[in-house]
Amino acid sequence: MVAEQHEHENTKAVINRLSRAIGHLESVKKMVEDGRDCSEVLIQISAVKSAVNNIGKIILHDHINHCVVDAIETGNKKVLDDLSFAIDKFIK
Repeated sequence: MVAEQHEHENTKAVINRLSRAIGHLESVKKMVEDGRDCSEVLIQISAVKSAVNNIGKIILHDHINHCVVDAIETGNKKVLDDLSFAIDKFIK
């Protein structure tokens, strides 16, 4: 699936949050390599999952406020179908 490229107002914030989440996940990997307590690792994995979910929420909010609004104004039903598919994948 190839989509057109576009930028949203929150792109820089999303990239920064992704970088932090990647760094956090690398730290969790090191915890596992170092044989750290499983409970500690699970708590950190939970924090990474939460961070990634929050990034998804920002992207979803941005998409609704820009792409979906534009799609409704222009009658582009494909954007709504794509959003519905993406939400189904996101909330699995």
